[in-house]
Amino acid sequence: MVGQSPLSPGEGRAVLLEPFVHQVGGHTSMLRYDEHTVCKPLVSQELSFYESLPWAMRQFTPQYKGIVSVHLKKDSLGNLTLLASPGTEHGLVKWSHTQVTKTFRDSCSGKVLLRTDLQYHTDSLLEDANGNQPERKSYNPWGLHCHRQHLNRLSSKHNENKLHQFLLLENVVSKYSYPCILDLKMGTRQHGDDASEEKKARHIKKCEQSTSASLGVRICGMQVYQADTGHFLCKDKYYGRKLSPEGFRQTLRQFLCTGNQLRADLLEPIILRLKALLSVIRKQSSYRFYSSSLLIIYDGQEPKESTAPADRHLPLPKAHGANPARVDVRMIDFAHTTFKGSKSSPTPYDGPDHGYIFGLENLIKILQNLSEGK
Repeated sequence: MVGQSPLSPGEGRAVLLEPFVHQVGGHTSMLRYDEHTVCKPLVSQELSFYESLPWAMRQFTPQYKGIVSVHLKKDSLGNLTLLASPGTEHGLVKWSHTQVTKTFRDSCSGKVLLRTDLQYHTDSLLEDANGNQPERKSYNPWGLHCHRQHLNRLSSKHNENKLHQFLLLENVVSKYSYPCILDLKMGTRQHGDDASEEKKARHIKKCEQSTSASLGVRICGMQVYQADTGHFLCKDKYYGRKLSPEGFRQTLRQFLCTGNQLRADLLEPIILRLKALLSVIRKQSSYRFYSSSLLIIYDGQEPKESTAPADRHLPLPKAHGANPARVDVRMIDFAHTTFKGSKSSPTPYDGPDHGYIFGLENLIKILQNLSEGK
């Protein structure tokens, strides 16, 4: 797929780059290109990773679909105009701060009831005085927050003649009706080799004060559909940073509860896929996946044969049919990934990424304990 021109919904037509409503973590704005494709600002190191991606890892990463170019202009009202070239001609695409929320609402229609205005406030994702984070009655607002920040950055650095490039990647949640997503920051180290001393110290401190140090993994974002209320429960990276190892385990269990019961049918397929990923990572000499994330995804729409028991804490029995639960595990965000032969790694590493492996092993153990009722 490298170097291939992306397919557009209509040749020569502009593509409206909408905010991606299922972004639960990260700081770069993810945008919806079409139903099966998202895009993000191009980072040369991430592009290098996708261009040289080992075959064994492709089943665990989004499919790379190419690059799309975008021009920006700003009108007298301050609205940003994007001139995208998905096909052979340029087209106009307009964004404005007031249109962003409407885009989110329209994108969600028919999927779930929206009872809150998706305006982002700095303190809206933080815990209360007792350390609790309230349930959000809408899609995860984190993507809107990232999108607005991105718009502000583009507006402040506005240059009509500048050409912006975006990576086109597979939308790994497009097949799910109610995508439940857990974004995990993997490894015991998060700063890249190119980090300044100040940034390095900041990331080291975050790791030391979170489960990144003790478990090799921390929660960076989450949304889980609550079947009993018809809304999504959301957590953000600030919540994840404050968790103790036991808090991490409890939140992982919460991620697998859709409001009525523990989805025990999900545990075995998730564990098997994580073990398969672990086997692949162990064989990747020289790779260091600094600051990358791991997504665990499943559909919040429970199997039709299941009924909600009177006790919402009872687990749903494991499925024994020929149709296993639909789950997915994908690695994302490779802007700071380094490997032998990459331009940003003058001193390549030897052997596999032991910090990443440490996190995967602990994650598997915790899920196995949940499966055994511990």
